[in-house]
Amino acid sequence: MADLEIKGLSKAFGGVQALKGVDFQAAKGEVHALLGENGAGKSTLIKCLGACQSYDSGAIYLEKKKMTAVHPKQAIEAGIGIVFQELSLIPNLSVADNLFLGMNLGNKLSVTRRKTACSKARQIFKEFEVEGIEPETKVEALSLSEKQTLEIVKVLSRDTQVVVFDEATSALSSDRVEWLYHLVKRLQEKKKIIIFISHRMGEIRRFCNIVTVFRNGENVGTHRLDEVDNDRLVHMMLGRKMSGYYPEKISTVRDVVVLETKGLHFEHYLEHVDLTLRMGEVVGIGGLAGQGQNALLLALSGAVQAQKGKIVLGGKETRLKTPGKAMAEGISLVPEERATEGLILDLSIADNLLLPVVSKITRLGLISRKKEKQLLTQAVESLAIKAGDIENPVNSLSGGNQQKVVLAKLMMTHPKVLLLYDFTRGVDVGTKNTMFALLRKLAAEGNCILFYSTDMEELVNVCDRVLVMDHGAVKADLSGEKLTEENILRASIGDGVA
Repeated sequence: MADLEIKGLSKAFGGVQALKGVDFQAAKGEVHALLGENGAGKSTLIKCLGACQSYDSGAIYLEKKKMTAVHPKQAIEAGIGIVFQELSLIPNLSVADNLFLGMNLGNKLSVTRRKTACSKARQIFKEFEVEGIEPETKVEALSLSEKQTLEIVKVLSRDTQVVVFDEATSALSSDRVEWLYHLVKRLQEKKKIIIFISHRMGEIRRFCNIVTVFRNGENVGTHRLDEVDNDRLVHMMLGRKMSGYYPEKISTVRDVVVLETKGLHFEHYLEHVDLTLRMGEVVGIGGLAGQGQNALLLALSGAVQAQKGKIVLGGKETRLKTPGKAMAEGISLVPEERATEGLILDLSIADNLLLPVVSKITRLGLISRKKEKQLLTQAVESLAIKAGDIENPVNSLSGGNQQKVVLAKLMMTHPKVLLLYDFTRGVDVGTKNTMFALLRKLAAEGNCILFYSTDMEELVNVCDRVLVMDHGAVKADLSGEKLTEENILRASIGDGVA
């Protein structure tokens, strides 16, 4: 029997069979990748493993002993540590408080407990070689990459035998991805059982040595990574061959300026940014993480107010005081954190989709059920959202399908300018292909897109131009033959473009 063995695991949600008698094995000292489309059953499997979700039939064995955990705390005590894709941190508590939440530190007085927690947190950060995060800082003040780092450390600081990373790299900056790579290698040397979920093939091949592919709730095969190529893996994931990962990039740019900024300045995040977006153009934003990319998208979407400079839309200067005002003007944003900024998780899939367009389907205070059904059907079909019942809460969906809901609801507003913050984060290869094709289709229809991505390959293959930002300023404007991954990287670190 393998060190970790799952036998015949099945789980249904209403009429949707999420897992269909799944068998899975993993051994100590290996980094085992799980691949599959969003909704293929990967997240359900690990939730069952961590006792966050019950299962209908089957069994889980760890070191030949059947697991009987029915609560996440019992699974943690049994040695199961899961870094979930969606963060489990409490924003208004400190880093140290989050790190030791629910743990007995031996102190009853809050003052002495706080000192103990901060001291222990520093020791743990030193052990895991984490820099730049202070124990006293409130979690809400951290960047997304820092929050993800804290989530990882929180899990690993317990005595874990099985470590699951569910899209852990998707929210990390490039330097922290490197930090995680070395951390995984240390765990491998310590003979931990490591399960690694990612949609980034490069990372899968770098981090892992074994891969298991899921499709429609079933295990469709396990291979050594050095014995199978990417085309074969994608075919296993989709059950079909995919014609071209990136759509053909045919220029649809027209000589009509839709949006421009002049000397945009915001605190220390933006330094006199000038940019121009033309009708039918897909413009990328590159650069190292934290160089003002998010601030730029927030300023253009009305979420923050620039202190200096102008935003000109359709030839007229405009003040975008709120996101609602920006949406009314035809500017929509897919934000950085979908769970807290893009969705209301406890509401249904249908309600989330309809939020931006309620006024369009309402007359005299009454909702037109015919228009409602039309819009919902179009939204679900346009991005192939995998939802058993759209009346289910949106948090019942996988991370990738949640991202589809964010994008689909904004598409219903028919934006002239679509702002995207790393919108393929945590999304499978098949869905990325659909999303990229949608972007090029929107551009062909005369819309313009401003697209930030941490993946340079995406920027090069999807965008007409790429603006590279550094310290809040645009340092390079790359297009044509100059638009290469090497030049994006060169401009990011202040080197000359080749």
